[in-house]
Order: sequence, then structure tokens, then C-alpha cells
Amino acid sequence: VRLHSHDVRYGSGSGQQSVTGVSAADDGNSYWRVRGRTAAVCQRGTPVRCGQAIRLTHLGTGRNLHSHRFTSPLSGNQEVSAFGEAGEGDYLDDWTVVCSGTYWAREDEVRFQHTSTDVFLSVTGEQYGRPIHGQKEVHGMAASSQNNYWKVMEGIFMQPSEAFQMEQHHAEL
Repeated sequence: VRLHSHDVRYGSGSGQQSVTGVSAADDGNSYWRVRGRTAAVCQRGTPVRCGQAIRLTHLGTGRNLHSHRFTSPLSGNQEVSAFGEAGEGDYLDDWTVVCSGTYWAREDEVRFQHTSTDVFLSVTGEQYGRPIHGQKEVHGMAASSQNNYWKVMEGIFMQPSEAFQMEQHHAEL
């Protein structure tokens, strides 16, 4: 499924904007911008390191992927929501990229671990009724599993910065 959000709020828990999983590949509400962690400067085109904290900002609403110690509505795991305005939020918007190697590569599966509560961004299969019928619950799970791997499917990809390219090319003696 694709990480998805739209301006529909949870009817329980935090009451913040819902985050769900959808299978449709052509839904514009499934686009997210990768940004530097809260209060950090991140130059566009800078590769994301494995272990680096980032924010994911929903393009349609400008809210950040967020988690906190509210119970998710269907599974009883930790709620994941979208929070903030125009990309501004708080420290609960920060997620660590968990991957192998040095950098998050476009074709790699990664995990996102919430920096404050240590849960993994997950989707298991619980589906909502109205008003977001058929969408799957996205939530935070304490343990890593097959349910919390994510992969970039499409988007705009920036060329790595010149400093990164120079770092990758070195002369052997």
C-alpha cells in the first residue's frame, strides 16, 4: 500500500488528520516530501543517510507525518497522524530512516522509526469504514516486522549534491 493522507480527521484519539494506506497508484494524496528533521537545515539534493532523522510532509495538506502516545482506532497500536501547518510542527514529526548501507537509495526498502517513541511506521490490514472506506490503518508498532517496510514508488528525485558525488569517487593507490 501507499502512505496516504487527506483532510479527514480521526473521530477519536488525537482528532488530528488521519494517515492511511491505499492501493491506488494514481492518488495525489499519497505524495510526501522528504525534509530535514524539525529545526534542522537540509539542503535540497543532499542524500539521506541511514540512521538520519527526517520529516515527511504531506504535499496536499502541508502537515507532517506525526506520532504520539494515542491509541490507533482499529488495531490498538500507536496512532500515526498528520500534524502542523505549512510543514511546521514539532519534535514528534521526526522519524529515523532505518536502512542498510550508508544512504537511503531509491530502490531500497526502508523502515521509519519514530524518534521519540521508537515505534515503526506500519500497516497490517485493518480497514476503515466510513468516511474512508477500504483504506488501511497506518500505525506505530513496537517491533520491526514485514509490516513496516516501505519503498519509494514514484516522485521527483533530486540529483545528489556535488559534495556527495565527490565523496563517492576516490582514487585507489
